[in-house]
Amino acid sequence: MEDEAVSRRSLLRGTAALCGASMLTAQPDPPKLKVAIFSKHLMFLKDQQLAKGAAALGFDGIDLTVRKGGHVEPARVRQDLPTLVKILRDHGLEVPMITTDIVDAETPYVTDILAVMAELHIRHYRWGGMKYTKDPSMANQIEALKPRAAKLAALNAQYQVGAMYHTHSGIDLVGASIWDLHEILAGLDPSAVGINYDIGHATIEGGFGGWINSFRITGPYLRGIAVKDFLWEKNRAGEWVAAWKPIGQGMVHWGEFFRMVAEAKFSGPLQLHFEYPLGGAEDGRSQLTMNENEVLPAMKRDLQQLRVYLRAG
Repeated sequence: MEDEAVSRRSLLRGTAALCGASMLTAQPDPPKLKVAIFSKHLMFLKDQQLAKGAAALGFDGIDLTVRKGGHVEPARVRQDLPTLVKILRDHGLEVPMITTDIVDAETPYVTDILAVMAELHIRHYRWGGMKYTKDPSMANQIEALKPRAAKLAALNAQYQVGAMYHTHSGIDLVGASIWDLHEILAGLDPSAVGINYDIGHATIEGGFGGWINSFRITGPYLRGIAVKDFLWEKNRAGEWVAAWKPIGQGMVHWGEFFRMVAEAKFSGPLQLHFEYPLGGAEDGRSQLTMNENEVLPAMKRDLQQLRVYLRAG
Protein backbone atom coordinates (compact mmCIF):
# COMPACT_ATOMS: atom_id res chain seq x y z
CA MET A 1 0.00 0.00 0.00
CA GLU A 2 2.85 2.32 0.84
CA ASP A 3 4.48 1.64 -2.54
CA GLU A 4 1.14 2.29 -4.23
CA ALA A 5 0.77 5.65 -2.39
CA VAL A 6 4.30 6.65 -3.34
CA SER A 7 3.61 5.77 -6.97
CA ARG A 8 0.43 7.79 -6.91
CA ARG A 9 2.24 10.80 -5.45
CA SER A 10 4.98 10.43 -8.06
CA LEU A 11 2.39 10.31 -10.81
CA LEU A 12 0.69 13.43 -9.51
CA ARG A 13 4.01 15.27 -9.27
CA GLY A 14 4.89 14.23 -12.80
CA THR A 15 1.53 15.35 -14.14
CA ALA A 16 1.85 18.68 -12.38
CA ALA A 17 5.34 19.15 -13.76
CA LEU A 18 4.14 18.43 -17.27
CA CYS A 19 1.24 20.87 -16.90
CA GLY A 20 3.59 23.51 -15.55
CA ALA A 21 6.00 23.01 -18.43
CA SER A 22 3.10 23.24 -20.86
CA MET A 23 1.96 26.52 -19.30
CA LEU A 24 5.46 27.91 -19.56
CA THR A 25 5.90 27.01 -23.22
CA ALA A 26 2.36 27.67 -24.48
CA GLN A 27 1.96 30.95 -26.32
CA PRO A 28 -1.38 32.77 -26.32
CA ASP A 29 -3.12 32.97 -29.66
CA PRO A 30 -2.74 36.39 -31.29
CA PRO A 31 -5.89 38.48 -31.01
CA LYS A 32 -8.27 38.20 -33.93
CA LEU A 33 -8.06 41.48 -35.76
CA LYS A 34 -11.37 43.13 -36.44
CA VAL A 35 -11.81 44.97 -39.72
CA ALA A 36 -13.49 48.37 -40.06
CA ILE A 37 -14.50 49.99 -43.33
CA PHE A 38 -13.42 53.59 -43.90
CA SER A 39 -16.80 55.33 -44.18
CA LYS A 40 -15.46 57.70 -46.86
CA HIS A 41 -16.27 54.89 -49.30
CA LEU A 42 -19.88 54.63 -48.14
CA MET A 43 -20.87 58.27 -48.45
CA PHE A 44 -23.74 57.16 -50.70
CA LEU A 45 -25.29 55.50 -47.63
CA LYS A 46 -26.61 57.42 -44.61
CA ASP A 47 -27.73 56.54 -41.09
CA GLN A 48 -29.68 53.23 -41.07
CA GLN A 49 -28.60 52.37 -44.61
CA LEU A 50 -24.97 52.96 -43.69
CA ALA A 51 -25.27 50.57 -40.75
CA LYS A 52 -27.17 47.93 -42.72
CA GLY A 53 -24.76 48.14 -45.65
CA ALA A 54 -21.58 47.77 -43.59
CA ALA A 55 -23.07 44.94 -41.52
CA ALA A 56 -24.29 43.09 -44.63
CA LEU A 57 -20.81 43.28 -46.15
CA GLY A 58 -19.44 41.53 -43.08
CA PHE A 59 -17.40 44.30 -41.48
CA ASP A 60 -16.82 44.34 -37.74
CA GLY A 61 -16.97 48.10 -37.50
CA ILE A 62 -16.72 51.50 -39.17
CA ASP A 63 -13.98 54.12 -39.21
CA LEU A 64 -16.38 57.03 -39.25
CA THR A 65 -15.61 60.29 -41.07
CA VAL A 66 -16.10 63.22 -38.70
CA ARG A 67 -14.79 65.95 -40.95
CA LYS A 68 -15.95 68.49 -43.48
CA GLY A 69 -18.07 66.67 -46.04
CA GLY A 70 -18.05 63.47 -43.97
CA HIS A 71 -20.83 61.48 -42.36
CA VAL A 72 -20.64 63.92 -39.44
CA GLU A 73 -19.74 67.57 -39.84
CA PRO A 74 -17.35 68.82 -37.11
CA ALA A 75 -19.66 71.74 -36.31
CA ARG A 76 -22.45 69.28 -35.51
CA VAL A 77 -20.42 66.61 -33.74
CA ARG A 78 -22.29 67.06 -30.43
CA GLN A 79 -25.68 66.70 -32.08
CA ASP A 80 -25.02 64.07 -34.76
CA LEU A 81 -22.19 61.76 -33.67
CA PRO A 82 -24.00 60.17 -30.67
CA THR A 83 -27.08 59.44 -32.79
CA LEU A 84 -25.11 57.86 -35.63
CA VAL A 85 -22.90 55.81 -33.30
CA LYS A 86 -25.98 54.42 -31.58
CA ILE A 87 -27.43 53.36 -34.94
CA LEU A 88 -24.20 51.61 -35.87
CA ARG A 89 -23.87 49.85 -32.53
CA ASP A 90 -27.51 48.78 -32.66
CA HIS A 91 -26.61 46.90 -35.85
CA GLY A 92 -23.73 45.10 -34.12
CA LEU A 93 -21.00 47.35 -35.53
CA GLU A 94 -18.14 48.77 -33.52
CA VAL A 95 -16.84 52.31 -33.92
CA PRO A 96 -13.18 51.81 -32.97
CA MET A 97 -12.07 55.16 -34.41
CA ILE A 98 -13.08 58.23 -36.34
CA THR A 99 -11.26 60.10 -39.11
CA THR A 100 -11.01 63.85 -38.61
CA ASP A 101 -9.52 67.03 -40.07
CA ILE A 102 -7.55 67.58 -36.87
CA VAL A 103 -4.02 68.81 -37.56
CA ASP A 104 -3.10 70.07 -34.10
CA ALA A 105 -4.63 71.38 -30.88
CA GLU A 106 -5.67 74.60 -32.64
CA THR A 107 -7.93 72.91 -35.21
CA PRO A 108 -11.54 74.20 -35.06
CA TYR A 109 -13.93 72.03 -33.00
CA VAL A 110 -11.08 69.86 -31.69
CA THR A 111 -12.28 69.95 -28.07
CA ASP A 112 -15.86 69.26 -29.11
CA ILE A 113 -14.76 66.21 -31.09
CA LEU A 114 -12.57 64.83 -28.30
CA ALA A 115 -15.21 65.42 -25.64
CA VAL A 116 -17.89 63.56 -27.60
CA MET A 117 -15.43 60.76 -28.39
CA ALA A 118 -14.74 60.34 -24.70
CA GLU A 119 -18.44 60.28 -23.87
CA LEU A 120 -19.02 57.59 -26.49
CA HIS A 121 -15.94 55.55 -25.46
CA ILE A 122 -14.29 55.93 -28.86
CA ARG A 123 -10.58 55.85 -28.10
CA HIS A 124 -8.87 56.49 -31.45
CA TYR A 125 -9.00 59.18 -34.11
CA ARG A 126 -7.02 59.89 -37.24
CA TRP A 127 -5.05 63.10 -37.46
CA GLY A 128 -2.48 64.47 -39.91
CA GLY A 129 -2.18 66.64 -42.97
CA MET A 130 0.96 68.58 -42.05
CA LYS A 131 3.29 69.58 -44.90
CA TYR A 132 6.87 70.71 -45.28
CA THR A 133 7.83 73.96 -46.97
CA LYS A 134 11.03 74.73 -48.89
CA ASP A 135 12.42 76.92 -46.10
CA PRO A 136 13.60 76.64 -43.39
CA SER A 137 15.50 73.35 -43.43
CA MET A 138 13.58 70.12 -42.95
CA ALA A 139 15.46 69.46 -39.69
CA ASN A 140 14.30 72.81 -38.32
CA GLN A 141 10.74 72.14 -39.41
CA ILE A 142 10.75 68.78 -37.64
CA GLU A 143 11.92 70.52 -34.48
CA ALA A 144 9.07 73.03 -34.84
CA LEU A 145 6.53 70.21 -35.18
CA LYS A 146 7.53 68.55 -31.90
CA PRO A 147 5.83 71.06 -29.56
CA ARG A 148 2.68 70.95 -31.72
CA ALA A 149 2.55 67.16 -31.32
CA ALA A 150 3.25 67.49 -27.59
CA LYS A 151 0.41 69.99 -27.15
CA LEU A 152 -2.00 67.67 -28.96
CA ALA A 153 -0.81 64.74 -26.86
CA ALA A 154 -1.55 66.70 -23.68
CA LEU A 155 -5.04 67.52 -24.94
CA ASN A 156 -5.67 63.88 -25.85
CA ALA A 157 -4.52 62.76 -22.42
CA GLN A 158 -7.06 65.12 -20.87
CA TYR A 159 -9.86 63.32 -22.72
CA GLN A 160 -8.21 59.87 -22.61
CA VAL A 161 -8.20 59.42 -26.37
CA GLY A 162 -5.41 58.74 -28.84
CA ALA A 163 -4.51 60.41 -32.15
CA MET A 164 -3.07 58.27 -34.97
CA TYR A 165 -1.13 60.16 -37.63
CA HIS A 166 -2.10 58.74 -41.02
CA THR A 167 0.85 58.05 -43.32
CA HIS A 168 0.41 59.07 -46.96
CA SER A 169 2.92 58.96 -49.80
CA GLY A 170 4.00 62.00 -51.75
CA ILE A 171 6.19 65.08 -51.88
CA ASP A 172 6.46 67.47 -48.91
CA LEU A 173 4.10 65.36 -46.77
CA VAL A 174 5.00 64.97 -43.11
CA GLY A 175 5.01 61.26 -42.30
CA ALA A 176 5.50 59.97 -45.86
CA SER A 177 8.83 58.41 -44.92
CA ILE A 178 7.56 57.66 -41.37
CA TRP A 179 11.06 58.17 -39.98
CA ASP A 180 10.25 61.85 -39.42
CA LEU A 181 7.29 60.81 -37.25
CA HIS A 182 9.71 58.71 -35.21
CA GLU A 183 11.56 61.93 -34.33
CA ILE A 184 8.46 64.07 -33.87
CA LEU A 185 6.72 61.63 -31.51
CA ALA A 186 9.79 60.45 -29.58
CA GLY A 187 9.26 60.73 -25.83
CA LEU A 188 5.49 61.33 -26.07
CA ASP A 189 2.94 58.89 -24.67
CA PRO A 190 2.03 56.38 -27.44
CA SER A 191 -1.48 56.09 -26.04
CA ALA A 192 -1.96 59.82 -26.69
CA VAL A 193 -0.26 60.20 -30.09
CA GLY A 194 0.76 57.45 -32.48
CA ILE A 195 0.78 56.35 -36.11
CA ASN A 196 -1.90 55.01 -38.43
CA TYR A 197 0.34 52.96 -40.73
CA ASP A 198 -0.94 52.80 -44.32
CA ILE A 199 0.74 49.77 -45.90
CA GLY A 200 -0.27 50.83 -49.42
CA HIS A 201 1.33 54.26 -49.13
CA ALA A 202 4.32 52.79 -47.26
CA THR A 203 4.94 50.38 -50.14
CA ILE A 204 4.77 53.26 -52.62
CA GLU A 205 7.43 55.08 -50.60
CA GLY A 206 9.62 52.00 -50.13
CA GLY A 207 8.50 49.00 -52.15
CA PHE A 208 11.63 46.88 -51.72
CA GLY A 209 12.75 47.13 -48.12
CA GLY A 210 11.73 50.64 -47.10
CA TRP A 211 8.28 49.58 -45.97
CA ILE A 212 9.82 46.92 -43.72
CA ASN A 213 12.04 49.45 -41.99
CA SER A 214 9.29 52.06 -41.74
CA PHE A 215 6.98 49.50 -40.14
CA ARG A 216 9.62 48.42 -37.64
CA ILE A 217 10.49 51.99 -36.63
CA THR A 218 6.89 52.68 -35.56
CA GLY A 219 7.47 50.51 -32.48
CA PRO A 220 5.02 51.31 -29.65
CA TYR A 221 3.60 54.18 -31.70
CA LEU A 222 1.86 51.75 -34.06
CA ARG A 223 -1.78 52.34 -33.10
CA GLY A 224 -3.69 51.69 -36.35
CA ILE A 225 -3.24 50.11 -39.77
CA ALA A 226 -4.89 51.14 -43.06
CA VAL A 227 -5.06 48.55 -45.85
CA LYS A 228 -4.96 49.10 -49.63
CA ASP A 229 -3.04 47.76 -52.65
CA PHE A 230 -1.46 49.28 -55.79
CA LEU A 231 0.70 48.76 -58.89
CA TRP A 232 3.07 51.08 -60.71
CA GLU A 233 1.60 51.82 -64.15
CA LYS A 234 2.19 54.31 -66.94
CA ASN A 235 -0.53 56.87 -67.55
CA ARG A 236 -1.49 58.27 -70.95
CA ALA A 237 1.37 60.75 -70.77
CA GLY A 238 3.84 57.90 -70.26
CA GLU A 239 4.48 58.83 -66.63
CA TRP A 240 4.76 56.20 -63.93
CA VAL A 241 1.96 56.56 -61.37
CA ALA A 242 0.69 54.52 -58.43
CA ALA A 243 -2.54 52.88 -59.60
CA TRP A 244 -4.75 51.56 -56.81
CA LYS A 245 -5.94 47.95 -57.13
CA PRO A 246 -8.20 45.48 -55.29
CA ILE A 247 -6.56 43.69 -52.38
CA GLY A 248 -4.17 41.01 -53.63
CA GLN A 249 -3.81 42.41 -57.15
CA GLY A 250 -0.99 44.81 -56.35
CA MET A 251 2.53 45.01 -54.97
CA VAL A 252 1.91 44.84 -51.23
CA HIS A 253 3.62 41.83 -49.65
CA TRP A 254 0.60 40.71 -47.66
CA GLY A 255 2.00 37.49 -46.24
CA GLU A 256 5.18 39.07 -44.96
CA PHE A 257 3.34 42.15 -43.75
CA PHE A 258 0.79 40.31 -41.63
CA ARG A 259 3.47 38.06 -40.17
CA MET A 260 5.19 41.24 -38.99
CA VAL A 261 1.86 42.58 -37.70
CA ALA A 262 1.37 39.40 -35.66
CA GLU A 263 4.91 39.59 -34.27
CA ALA A 264 4.24 43.21 -33.25
CA LYS A 265 1.18 41.97 -31.29
CA PHE A 266 -0.90 44.63 -32.99
CA SER A 267 -4.53 44.69 -31.87
CA GLY A 268 -6.15 47.38 -34.02
CA PRO A 269 -7.98 49.27 -35.28
CA LEU A 270 -7.53 47.86 -38.79
CA GLN A 271 -9.22 49.78 -41.62
CA LEU A 272 -9.94 48.64 -45.18
CA HIS A 273 -9.83 51.30 -47.92
CA PHE A 274 -11.08 51.20 -51.52
CA GLU A 275 -9.08 53.62 -53.67
CA TYR A 276 -9.42 51.90 -57.06
CA PRO A 277 -12.24 52.96 -59.45
CA LEU A 278 -15.64 52.14 -57.90
CA GLY A 279 -18.04 54.57 -59.50
CA GLY A 280 -17.01 57.41 -57.22
CA ALA A 281 -17.05 55.45 -53.94
CA GLU A 282 -13.27 55.61 -54.01
CA ASP A 283 -13.43 59.41 -53.79
CA GLY A 284 -16.19 59.59 -51.20
CA ARG A 285 -18.93 60.72 -53.56
CA SER A 286 -22.54 60.58 -52.45
CA GLN A 287 -23.76 59.91 -56.00
CA LEU A 288 -22.32 56.86 -57.78
CA THR A 289 -21.79 56.31 -61.48
CA MET A 290 -21.94 52.53 -60.95
CA ASN A 291 -24.77 50.43 -59.64
CA GLU A 292 -24.55 49.62 -55.93
CA ASN A 293 -24.94 45.97 -56.93
CA GLU A 294 -21.50 46.24 -58.54
CA VAL A 295 -19.83 48.40 -55.90
CA LEU A 296 -20.84 46.51 -52.76
CA PRO A 297 -19.81 43.02 -54.02
CA ALA A 298 -16.38 44.43 -54.96
CA MET A 299 -15.98 45.68 -51.39
CA LYS A 300 -17.04 42.31 -50.03
CA ARG A 301 -14.48 40.52 -52.21
CA ASP A 302 -11.72 42.73 -50.84
CA LEU A 303 -12.85 42.05 -47.28
CA GLN A 304 -12.90 38.30 -47.88
CA GLN A 305 -9.42 38.41 -49.44
CA LEU A 306 -8.12 40.47 -46.53
CA ARG A 307 -9.47 37.89 -44.06
CA VAL A 308 -7.62 35.15 -46.00
CA TYR A 309 -4.37 37.05 -45.48
CA LEU A 310 -5.17 37.68 -41.83
CA ARG A 311 -5.75 33.99 -41.17
CA ALA A 312 -2.52 33.06 -42.96
CA GLY A 313 -0.51 35.65 -41.05
